[in-house]
Amino acid sequence: MRLVLASASPRRRTLLEQVGFHADDIRPADIDESVRPGETPRQYVTRVASQKAAAVEPCPDEIVLAADTAVALGRRVIGKPRDAVEAANILRRLSGRRHRVLTAVEVRDSRTARRRVVTTIVKMQRLGEGDIASYIDSGEWVGKAGAYGIQGLAGRHIPWIRGSFTSVIGLPVAETSNLLVSFGLQPKSGC
Repeated sequence: MRLVLASASPRRRTLLEQVGFHADDIRPADIDESVRPGETPRQYVTRVASQKAAAVEPCPDEIVLAADTAVALGRRVIGKPRDAVEAANILRRLSGRRHRVLTAVEVRDSRTARRRVVTTIVKMQRLGEGDIASYIDSGEWVGKAGAYGIQGLAGRHIPWIRGSFTSVIGLPVAETSNLLVSFGLQPKSGC
């Protein structure tokens, strides 16, 4: 079986490789990722991951893996900022608060689809305007849900999480590995 990753995210590819899975092909899905009125964060990531997986039609010998990650404050979905001003405003809203990071993963072949949604609670310490300006200047916020990447400079402002660290990065590796194994794929090495 060949594994197709329906994502251009280098972080997802790296996380897959760290646990022994190699994407044989990268086919990013081009879908509308707008939040629909009344959609909860869980509904949102589930729908987007499913649409990404469905947009990449697998051949009979292929398994498609798609994922979507969003940050949520209450029932509000906070996606990827459009520009530096929006990124700074998002960081101000997250400053000193707990928020949820949800990642939905869907794996499908030509007949079956299976999915998991993983929710992690993240605590961000209070950020000063200098902290925000410095982070915006770093450019790390670009293309990241919630305007930050926990695996980079923002990690120093995260005193604790409850849940999956890799899910906050963009792919919960334990759950993803289990889904891939359920389709008959095996990691190349390790336990």
